[in-house]
Amino acid sequence: MDTHNVRKWFLCVYIPLLLLVLTGCSEASPPPSISTLQAQPPETTVTQAPAAAEAEPGEPHARKIVLGFSQLGSESDWRIANTRSIQEAAQVAGITLLFSNAEQSQEKQFEAIRSFVRQKVDVIAIAPVIQSGWEPILKEVKQAGIPVIIMDRSIDVKDTSLYVSFIGSDFYEEGVKAAKYLLDKMRETSGPIAIAELQGTVGSAPSVDRGKGFRETIKAREDLQIVYSAPADFTVEKGKAVMKTFLQDPGKRPQVLFAHNDDMALGAIEVIEEAGLSPGKDIIIISVDGTRKAFEKMVEGKINCVVECNPLLGPLLMQATKEIMEGRTLPKRIMSPESVYTQVMAAKEVENRKY
Repeated sequence: MDTHNVRKWFLCVYIPLLLLVLTGCSEASPPPSISTLQAQPPETTVTQAPAAAEAEPGEPHARKIVLGFSQLGSESDWRIANTRSIQEAAQVAGITLLFSNAEQSQEKQFEAIRSFVRQKVDVIAIAPVIQSGWEPILKEVKQAGIPVIIMDRSIDVKDTSLYVSFIGSDFYEEGVKAAKYLLDKMRETSGPIAIAELQGTVGSAPSVDRGKGFRETIKAREDLQIVYSAPADFTVEKGKAVMKTFLQDPGKRPQVLFAHNDDMALGAIEVIEEAGLSPGKDIIIISVDGTRKAFEKMVEGKINCVVECNPLLGPLLMQATKEIMEGRTLPKRIMSPESVYTQVMAAKEVENRKY
């Protein structure tokens, strides 16, 4: 083949092939951002987050991301599902998870956070026990140069730069949704209508905000009156104990129960039945969370309405952690998708409950 033909072959065959390869490389799809990720349960089930390991050649980080997570406790089925979601999502995402259970103690959370700082984790996530008291410890973390994500429960700080983002629910709106259901349910019922309220942990964001949203929404009807209100710490046993005190005066029996979570509502149902009353009929019951047990009680007619609070926040947390490490800017609040369920919807939805 002479020089002219060689040059012609090179131009006609090799150059187009080279352009095709380069074009294919430049059109690789970027990873999805936090705005497109939905809080769905991970497909892979695991029992333990992976240990720290060196990254493979070509990976963007020198080692796997290390996330320190301070969980506030294990007081309810919701909380247990929340922990499991985070552990499984860390496994799926290839993130090393250092997990600490504070057992409802803010002091234990502070100890865990300081331990994470000493271990030089990449990101710290916190599900706070209560709203207040966080500025000093978060200033320590900021001085260490570690970004913070607040999970599930919000915190009350003047300097919001102390954390990157909040991932969770709108607790105030959950209280509003519960109240709107009650207003609709009682639209043709004349008052006065006595309401009992089982609050969560004193000073916690869900208890404060759900109560506020509920009260501010029902005030449009003066005949709806909260006659009993007391904390029951989001637990079945405390729900039972407090509900017993609400039923001590037969002449002042509540017609409605608003429970700040399902576990307290489940405890209250036991006490209501022990008193010879019919939950869901003699006392209208509205709860918040959306656990399988609550849906089963709705199917039985013993709970009238459940406002969903989605615990499956693991995928959102892992995606946010990755984007922080990539230098991306996150929204200050990342809300999880949630709905409201009534008895007519419960039978179709109960099998879909993952917790």
